[in-house]
Amino acid sequence: MSRDLADAETRARAAWALAAGKKIARHTLASALVRGTLVVEVEDFVWQKQLNTLRHFLLRNLKEILGEALVTEIDFRPMPARRKPQRAESARRDVSVDANGIKDPVMAMLYRESKKRGTA
Repeated sequence: MSRDLADAETRARAAWALAAGKKIARHTLASALVRGTLVVEVEDFVWQKQLNTLRHFLLRNLKEILGEALVTEIDFRPMPARRKPQRAESARRDVSVDANGIKDPVMAMLYRESKKRGTA
């Protein structure tokens, strides 16, 4: 990858999957490069502990792939699982005509008032 094509963070994040390998890359996400430290999101504390033991190996791989010591440290951070997109169970009912679809009476009243003002 040419150094002219991407900034340092983009290059470091792209190099992570190669440096870590397929198995580790499936359970991690390189999210940012902050002052030479690559922030890597991991699935849980177990992954964090295990990858901390591989830190020097991973740093060496990153240096080889990038061709320079762009990443000087790796910060493994456990992150909560992200929800994947879900399919709706049924089509949404159109409640734009009136506030009958709003179960909360206060919210229904606020909705009707905003309709009168023309802001909804």
